[in-house]
Amino acid sequence: MRILVVEDEADMNRLIVKTLQKSGYSVDGCFDGQEALLYLKGAAYDALVVDVMMPRMDGYTLVETLRQKNVDLPILFLTAKDSISDRVKGLDLGADDYLIKPFAFEELLARIRAMTRKYAGQRSNQFILADLVLDTKTRTVTRSGKAIHLLPKEFSILAYLMTNQGIVVSREQLEDRIWNYDYAGSSNNVDGYISRLRKKIDEGYDTKLLHTVRTVGWVLRAESSKTEEETP
Repeated sequence: MRILVVEDEADMNRLIVKTLQKSGYSVDGCFDGQEALLYLKGAAYDALVVDVMMPRMDGYTLVETLRQKNVDLPILFLTAKDSISDRVKGLDLGADDYLIKPFAFEELLARIRAMTRKYAGQRSNQFILADLVLDTKTRTVTRSGKAIHLLPKEFSILAYLMTNQGIVVSREQLEDRIWNYDYAGSSNNVDGYISRLRKKIDEGYDTKLLHTVRTVGWVLRAESSKTEEETP
């Protein structure tokens, strides 16, 4: 999952970015609303964390601009302004949630999980396919009750596939959603992660879950036999 942090205070921006990265998110950080619009043109994000008071373009204007353009993604406001009228304004402009500074990072993470669950149509932190269970809060994965140890990027890839069950996901989509702008790898790197992930979740099971769709990408679905369009 890829998140854009828009916060003009450099130390706070850096702290939020590092905290989200430690929690397994791919994160980019910028410092005002105009810069955020440029980032959003260049990449697809799953959520925004936006400060209200910023130079050049404040958070209110940024969110209003995005909603007028029908940009539909979860947005959390961060602000020191705690009046009811300020919160009402932010929510009416299209924000999904509002967190008052100073805040606990545990609450920030919980609110991000809640926002992204809502957009994914989920009511819990667990995503389930057949006997495979992924929990975004505890960052655990099990199959038939057996724990599966995944590297951070493997977990992020599986989480993205789990939220898009039955939908073919391309290599470009994975690169865009799982890696940030600092990523300097190659497409073969994605293939390597997919290969290791398939081995961890499918090896030893009759029902295969991670399938390759030739020339297109990968899809997560429960299937005991291959279709004609798929390759091992």
